[in-house]
Amino acid sequence: MMNPHRLFMLALLLLLSTSVHAQRFNTKKIYEEERHGTWEVSLLMQQQSGVDVTGEQGSSASIDSELGWGLTIGYNLTANWNFQYKFTLVKPGYQATLVPGTPEDPEEETPAPQTFEWDMSKYAHALNATYNFSRGPLTPFLQLGVGYAKLDSNIVRDVVTGCWWDPWWGYICDSTLRTYESSGFAYNAGLGLRWDFNSALFVRGSYNREWIDTDAGSLDFDTFSLDLGLMW
Repeated sequence: MMNPHRLFMLALLLLLSTSVHAQRFNTKKIYEEERHGTWEVSLLMQQQSGVDVTGEQGSSASIDSELGWGLTIGYNLTANWNFQYKFTLVKPGYQATLVPGTPEDPEEETPAPQTFEWDMSKYAHALNATYNFSRGPLTPFLQLGVGYAKLDSNIVRDVVTGCWWDPWWGYICDSTLRTYESSGFAYNAGLGLRWDFNSALFVRGSYNREWIDTDAGSLDFDTFSLDLGLMW
């Protein structure tokens, strides 16, 4: 996998290059800042990189790269400034090795490590601020955001059963499966390029770096997104 610092420098050079070309493109036509004061929604595809993490006493996990999906709802305060809510869902496969701790009783045998493979679910919510370097239809942009992410192992931890009295259906009992999961604050920074086809349709591509602080530790992901959206 490419070194994150090299990847960031490559994205920065691409941003500078596209900024120059966008300025030239935008000066060739009359443009009335059609983004200004508009709402927008988009659907997106997101490719998330794989990552390897280590835990206590040699425990580890290897998360695969995976293609996910998402949506955004945003408002263009000006032609340069956009503020949005972004939701993404990715379900990568993973392999985990759990190493049990040493028993308190010295005569008790230490359990053997357990290795298993499964699919996890990553739900991410973010509030992003985006600065478009040009007011024209073709513009590179810089994005920063903060949010909340939940990582669900999809491995059942226990079953909880509850019962209650319903005035229509009588006495009802229901069971819920609880899984091993972790959640915490998430942060992201990204660079990208946006093209407004007209006053209603746009496309946007970006590279983002995500940092997630979970109960179990910190995780970093590289993501590449492609949006297709509507403005009104």
